[in-house]
Amino acid sequence: MRSPSSVLIVGAGQAGLQAAGSLRDGGFAGDVTILGGEVHYPYQRPPLSKAGLQSDTFPAPTIRPSKYFNDRSIRVILGEHATRLDRARHSVFTSNGRELGADHVVLATGASNRRLLIPGERLRGVFYLRTVDEADALRAALRDAERLVVIGAGFIGLEVAAVARKRGIATTIVDIDQRPMSRAVSPQMSEYFMDLHTKAGAEIILSRTVEAIEGHDGVVQSVRLNSGEQIRADVVLIGVGATPNVDLATDALLQVSNGIVTDEYLTTSDQSISAIGDCASFPAAHGERIRLESVQNATDQARAVAAKLLGRGQPYSATPWFWSDQGETKLQIVGRVSGCDEMLVSGDPNEHSFSVFCFRDGKLSGIESINRPADHMAGRRLLKLSSAIPIESVVGAKFDMKAIEADVRSREPEAVQ
Repeated sequence: MRSPSSVLIVGAGQAGLQAAGSLRDGGFAGDVTILGGEVHYPYQRPPLSKAGLQSDTFPAPTIRPSKYFNDRSIRVILGEHATRLDRARHSVFTSNGRELGADHVVLATGASNRRLLIPGERLRGVFYLRTVDEADALRAALRDAERLVVIGAGFIGLEVAAVARKRGIATTIVDIDQRPMSRAVSPQMSEYFMDLHTKAGAEIILSRTVEAIEGHDGVVQSVRLNSGEQIRADVVLIGVGATPNVDLATDALLQVSNGIVTDEYLTTSDQSISAIGDCASFPAAHGERIRLESVQNATDQARAVAAKLLGRGQPYSATPWFWSDQGETKLQIVGRVSGCDEMLVSGDPNEHSFSVFCFRDGKLSGIESINRPADHMAGRRLLKLSSAIPIESVVGAKFDMKAIEADVRSREPEAVQ
């Protein structure tokens, strides 16, 4: 594709910031504009459920100061939502009535909290957590809280539960599934975190749905489950996942399916529009189409799109990796562990230092690590080297990461960069 003369990035999160910065770093001389619905400059979201709740004050974890954008002639428009994408005019209209035109539009619209549409969801004392403003409100509520109910045993819910227990708040976690983080980690890892949080004093109730959040005079008092159980609460956090922000794309008749559909170059069904980050559904291995919510995915896709717009595009194929800090425990994941059919554990979970090697069709697909950063970093190198590491190589090397890597390099010399 020809290099555009101007680029408009819709979304002022991690992906939007990286796309703009990578364009300038790569020598792009045209106009670059970032449009963001929040009033804050791009900031990091991961700390909001961790360090952001551990003290009474926590400044917004801004990634770059305003000087960064000024020095690079990146125009930043904050506090204005994109309301319409006009493909024929190559324009985006904003909530302030502004029309912004550009040769190429990058949709970095992110995702939003999945709402739990039950009675009492909007009572005072009920929170979601995705933005810095939501983190500020939850932090203030936890300051005097005695009983917290977390609805959803995913990353966000468990991270907040760990902070609450550390602050001495009685905490109950409720989830519809049969194990914590069931869609993101292996059964072995779910079992480990179930034990970890229970020993920290949290109560975990699984295979239950929440029928209502109940209160008095508009303030939350309890959570009612489908089993009839009533759980007292003065603070409730709802963490039941996120949904991609696709309204702009849908209204513009772009292809959408669990995100804005792109090809391997992150181009949408319109060649003048790309999508990156949490909102993008892109092709992956095994003919699958996936959507990832992670800092790594956002920044790597942003770099890939910037390279494409600079005429140096390559199919996007970065190895995904994630992390979660829950109390003093660090979980790191590289590759893909969902859909795996065999898992092998290296190390001792009782010592809080182990890794789970996950295989799909006999090939290494991902590695989960607890307090083993060396395993995680080696796993990132391994899965970048080869997507076809057989289970026999891992077992034969007795999970020695250096030996596995040496074996891969001896069998696949073309993988050596």
